[in-house]
Formats: sequence, C-alpha cells, structure tokens
Amino acid sequence: MGKNKLAKFDEMAGYPHVFQYPFSELEAKGFDLKGLWNKCFFKNNHPIVLELGCGKGEYTVGLARLFPDKNFIGVDIKGARMWSGAKESLEADMQNVAFLRTHIELINRFFAPGEVAEIWLTFPDPQMKKLNKRLTSIRFMKLYREILSENGIIHLKTDSHFMYTYTTKMAEINHYPILFQTGDLYHSGTTDPILGIKTYYEQQWIDRGLNIKYIRFICEERETPVEPEEEIAYDAYRSFNRSKRSALASGK
Repeated sequence: MGKNKLAKFDEMAGYPHVFQYPFSELEAKGFDLKGLWNKCFFKNNHPIVLELGCGKGEYTVGLARLFPDKNFIGVDIKGARMWSGAKESLEADMQNVAFLRTHIELINRFFAPGEVAEIWLTFPDPQMKKLNKRLTSIRFMKLYREILSENGIIHLKTDSHFMYTYTTKMAEINHYPILFQTGDLYHSGTTDPILGIKTYYEQQWIDRGLNIKYIRFICEERETPVEPEEEIAYDAYRSFNRSKRSALASGK
C-alpha cells in the first residue's frame, strides 16, 4: 500500500463521521449504531439515504448539499477513495453526511429493518457476466429490502445500456413501481436537481458521447422476486476500469 493511501487512512481514522469496522470486530460485537443512526449520530429524524459504491463521495456530498433535510451515508470498501468526500464534508461542517467503509454485501449488519429510506447506485460496474455481483440483481434487492422502509426507493444512474435495460426489466417483471426513468437524462427535459451533480467519471462518459441513463423505483416487498429471462445485449464499448479511472482523475 502506498504512503499516500496510508496517510489518508490515518487521517480518516480521526474523522468523527467516518466509520471503519474490521470484519472481526463486526462479528464479535456487531455495530453499535445499527438502528440508532438518527438518534445517536445525526440527532434528527430525517430520512437516511445511502450511496452504495460511493467512490470519492461526490454524490454523497452533492446530494447532502441539495437536500439538507435528509441524512446521507456514502458506502465503499475503498477507503482511500472516500477520503475526498469525507475531507470535503468535514471541512464544510456538513452535519448530514457520514461515510461507512464496508462491503455492500454486509450492509444489513449496519442498518436495522426500515432504517433506510433511499439507496443510490451511481455508475456501478454492470457485471454483465456475473449476475450475482450485479447491484440491481434479485440477490441485492432482497438485501436492500432488509434495511429499506416500506416505500423505500432505489435510484440507478448509469452509462451502461446493459445495466439500465436489465434493471428496467427486473423492476417490470417484479412489478416494482417505476417513478421515473429515462435513457438520456441530460436531454430528457427533467428539471430534477440531481442534474446539478456530475462526477469526474460521469463527465468522462458524456465526453465519450454516451447517454446517461436513470431509473427510480420503489423496492416493495415481494415474496418470491424473480430475475428477468430475456437476453440483453452487452455494451458495445469498453468501460474504464477502476485503475484507469484513477489514472484519469490524477492526470497520469
């Protein structure tokens, strides 16, 4: 691990709004804020919104600025990435922002049933060949339902036609109410304030001529949710992987 990453980890260890729990500690003691985020950390009754796979935390911080009446928690396993958003929100004294370093698969260890109102998935890896890792697969819908409120909302913002099409079909076949969707967000005519937030990587997609897709739906309780059976064409372009994105961001 590079010195720069170690320095960021050390710095974040002193941040009061960043939570990093080793798995061994989680197994032995559990997470003491589970079910108590609003009461003991945010100290209000505002809805809790998660950004899963938050990366640098641009959406977590951007949404928190737009919606001061909601509490936002960015979740990612890569601590060196979330350092940027954690530092920015700390320096701005933002009281409605927190960051949690963990695997998404463990999210139900940190939140109680019904504790989360909304979940944002911003440009996740579409995992075209690995259904089990796809963040809008039924596997993850079941996991999200464990922590979402009755009318909990899922937001997906993506450059991937495959991910957008798959998620739409998944929502339709399970009769999840779709509140809004578009295959070209920035030319859809919507005035939604989320248009005001663009991450560095999102701008890369736009610069490559890719339309940004967005879907928002209610993840209602389903006794036996099912996967869509239709075959979906893979994306015809090569998405930047994580290492390439980091190089772009640093100008290398």
